[in-house]
Amino acid sequence: MRNSNLAPFWRSSVGFDRLFDLIDDTLRFEPEDHYPPYNIVRTGEDAYRISLAAAGFDPQDISVTAQQNLVTVIGRKPQGEDRDYLYRGISGRPFERRFSVADYVQVAGASFENGLLHIDLVRELPEAMKPRRIEIHTGNVVDLGKSAKAIDHKAA
Repeated sequence: MRNSNLAPFWRSSVGFDRLFDLIDDTLRFEPEDHYPPYNIVRTGEDAYRISLAAAGFDPQDISVTAQQNLVTVIGRKPQGEDRDYLYRGISGRPFERRFSVADYVQVAGASFENGLLHIDLVRELPEAMKPRRIEIHTGNVVDLGKSAKAIDHKAA
């Protein structure tokens, strides 16, 4: 399914541009670099945590940027290490990792602990989007004003 055609969906829908862009990006075959490894964990009903293995990096070597629907983590080690490694098994190469996040998901904070970068996310729906209870009135029917008219119909 590498050659997907989303044109029929584009022609028959309105307002799903972001969804189709995500699907198109996912289906596009590009070799992905799996460095550094990470976990995504649900920590609550509307809370998530991204844990990124950043062994060999210091907190000042890593930057986390939050934009609308995107969290970007960039790691760069300072140049000019004057160590003579006999074997280097812990990679310190630069990386950039991007995470697409849903609408209303925001970064609550980030911490660095035991070689793991933790990014806490929380989904905060606006009040207008939250479910609300509608009061049901009893008694007289709500007055619709003079615009409501009885319509007579004829037998068919």
